Amino acid sequence: MRCEIRHATEYHYPTPAWDSFNQVRLHPSQEERQTVRSFHLSVTPDAEVSSHRDYFGAIVHHVHVHDPHTHLKIEAQAIVDTHARPDPEPVQVMALAAERGRHTEFLVPCPRVPAGPWPEVFHVARPDLSDDLPGYLVALNTQLYRRFTYDTKATSVSTPLAEFAKDGRGVCQDFTHAMLGVTRQLGIPARYVSGYLYSGGEMLGAEATHAWVECLVPGYGWLGLDPTNNCVAGEKHVKIGHGREYSDVSPVRGTYYGGGRGKMDVAVHVYSEQ
Repeated sequence: MRCEIRHATEYHYPTPAWDSFNQVRLHPSQEERQTVRSFHLSVTPDAEVSSHRDYFGAIVHHVHVHDPHTHLKIEAQAIVDTHARPDPEPVQVMALAAERGRHTEFLVPCPRVPAGPWPEVFHVARPDLSDDLPGYLVALNTQLYRRFTYDTKATSVSTPLAEFAKDGRGVCQDFTHAMLGVTRQLGIPARYVSGYLYSGGEMLGAEATHAWVECLVPGYGWLGLDPTNNCVAGEKHVKIGHGREYSDVSPVRGTYYGGGRGKMDVAVHVYSEQ
């Protein structure tokens, strides 16, 4: 599937701001399941732009606007071809024992996914060592999808996982942190994925950047699971990057001097050619 993506972030300030510095993670990743055909980042007003790859391999752009300004627009455009992957073959949960030491960063607690009895909190049955791992993960994905309610007004980017667990209402970021909490407590290496979703009107979370989970399956690699939509991440999912939690892959964040209390608007459009 070919996807054309346009992502615009705009800031409006009541008084001039200056020395605005932003970290921008909007460049889709190049990997087995997707090919980046083009990417272009435009900034208004003129800005100093540089880039590097972060610890997890994502391309990060640094946008620095020196001069006073009351409006800042950062727009990314990309064309990406996504490719279907075969389903993983059955593999027992016990096969993870040999893999955990190489992926401890996706097992240990982090600020947005702290340690806790998350399987018990979300009433999730722990798997037996002989259980089929991919089958268990797909069933877990469905269980969490059914337990939570998608509600764009219920949470913010700073809502703790414990609060979401209590109310059960939130967005893709919350669904993803919840699944990370469960899988990591079960000893399954899992990482937070930021990206885009081609919806066509039938999937949740396409109005902005989307989030889902990748879990390690020995002999297969990282299996993408989308608990917001109760599906395996497929050709409609375009990955930007991954990390331990949202903070590692937040799309745009930064600082500035002056400006007063600014207003931010975000518009995401994903078009597709089958």
